[in-house]
Amino acid sequence: MNRFTKIGSKGQHLADDAKKWVAVLDNTTRLMWSADDVGGGVKHAGAENAVASLSLAGFSDWRLPTVEELFPLAERSRCRPAIDTTFFPTCKSDWYWTSTPWAPSPAGYAWVVAFDHDDSYGHYRDYNARVRAVRSVAGAGQ
Repeated sequence: MNRFTKIGSKGQHLADDAKKWVAVLDNTTRLMWSADDVGGGVKHAGAENAVASLSLAGFSDWRLPTVEELFPLAERSRCRPAIDTTFFPTCKSDWYWTSTPWAPSPAGYAWVVAFDHDDSYGHYRDYNARVRAVRSVAGAGQ
């Protein structure tokens, strides 16, 4: 089985060679990702608002990923962008917000993941970064 499955606008599974999809299911982690950014160049609060109001692939339970969820999407064998571009072709070589507070200053900082060169870092919440939404998938076929 492939690691990723393309998901259509109504939540349906698509063939690997589909030309248009809105989300990607990670068959290993059972997480569904927005195929495209849902915000770019926004502060952390803007990232939270972008995912809270998102309705995509027939679902409205999208959220910001934790650093532990987002970082494994980074492909160590690629850079600029460090991600599987077959499934995430519009991913930018940039920083992406997570919901994980940065321990030394949790109120002021949150973790970001870089899809430029596969890195993570605690960044000031007023920094402008990109947004990729995620949702948990309970069972097969969702």
